[in-house]
Amino acid sequence: MTTSPEALTADELQDVWPILSRDERAEGFTFLPADDADDFFLSLSTRDQAELLMELREGARRRWVRLLPPDDAADLVQEMEPEDRVAVVDLLDPVTRREVSALLAYEEDEAGGLMSPRFARVRREMTVDEAITYLRRQARRRLETIYYAYVLDAEQRLQGVVSFRELFAAPGDRPIHEVMETELVTVPEHMDQEALSLILAEMDLLALPVLDAQGRMKGIVTIDDVVDVVQEEATEDIQKAGGMEALDAPYFDVGLADMVRKRGVWLVVLFISEMLTATAMAHFQDEIARAVVLATFVPLMISSGGNTGSQASTLVIRAMALGEVRLRDWWRVVRREFATGLALGIILAVIGFVRILVWQMVGHMYGPHYMLVAIVVALSLVGIVLWGTVTGSMLPLVLRRLGLDPANSSAPFVATLVDVTGLVIYFSIARMLLGGTLL
Repeated sequence: MTTSPEALTADELQDVWPILSRDERAEGFTFLPADDADDFFLSLSTRDQAELLMELREGARRRWVRLLPPDDAADLVQEMEPEDRVAVVDLLDPVTRREVSALLAYEEDEAGGLMSPRFARVRREMTVDEAITYLRRQARRRLETIYYAYVLDAEQRLQGVVSFRELFAAPGDRPIHEVMETELVTVPEHMDQEALSLILAEMDLLALPVLDAQGRMKGIVTIDDVVDVVQEEATEDIQKAGGMEALDAPYFDVGLADMVRKRGVWLVVLFISEMLTATAMAHFQDEIARAVVLATFVPLMISSGGNTGSQASTLVIRAMALGEVRLRDWWRVVRREFATGLALGIILAVIGFVRILVWQMVGHMYGPHYMLVAIVVALSLVGIVLWGTVTGSMLPLVLRRLGLDPANSSAPFVATLVDVTGLVIYFSIARMLLGGTLL
């Protein structure tokens, strides 16, 4: 570091953090004042927390691990190398250790893996005043949130929920079961994080209770947990839509070998797929040899089909992610995209037709059969755009039906598929209309 660690403030360390090595980060962190260090550590991403922790001396790790709530501590442990996880869990106090161990039993993309086991709870037979006193004691244990108090029975089954606003507004001698809401929105412990985020956003809640199969409450998932999930899912989908595997780490944290592997696998698949385009061109080489003018429009056909297919695929993937489109809506999607593709195809066909006529008038570029060539190009554009739109919209639904990630029907993959079929459509129409003249 060009600035001495003693001179660094938390803000300055935050600014230079991305360019520092691991040992430089640890050195700068150890010179922060205690209060600043707490806030700084909590502001770091889970990955950075894990890396920083392993750079600190063993005796200093305990304080920072114990600073985290159980759900964040579980995320931290999952970021560790397998050989380091047990040692980190052992640094926790016994109660938190049990909570973290229970969270680690879930998949990290499930509701159970996201939830916090620390939430405000009361009994239905308590009075409002008793509940407030009881909640005050719980608040000292660093609850995840105190917006809601959950009403549980002796078996920890969820009976109702009461907001703190309702609690403080109610008469002190009124029993909780008369104040609580019993129409509950809950999620199962194994629900996928993406579905969970949709429910939380749709219901406009600050937290959701997580229940097991027997109706026992296991914890809560809060809005801040879901914000992280939404960002993670969106990043993953965008990267997949670009024709590669999700990086699962910040850009600069991905090693060269991993970067090549994650980008190279799909690139090879797409390259091999594009070889079919060359095969299609070879199949129609006689037509191209007799009417070279047809070859000049091949890039136009390929780009038109690929672009419209990519548009449709992107729209449907995003609509599926937001819950706007489901598998049962496939026929509605087909009808909508057929009409859209037909309209778009006609628009591009008119532009292509007019372009050929204008260039013919200016430079006589397309010979005596220019009108037939213009009709071939126009009809081909309608067919290719229509096909690309329908194919691009259906591919995500097909992948979801097969249990695969719809984001894998990425724009490059759709474009490659439509390239090949587009050439077949183009040269088939040319063979039918130009037979006996140019062909």
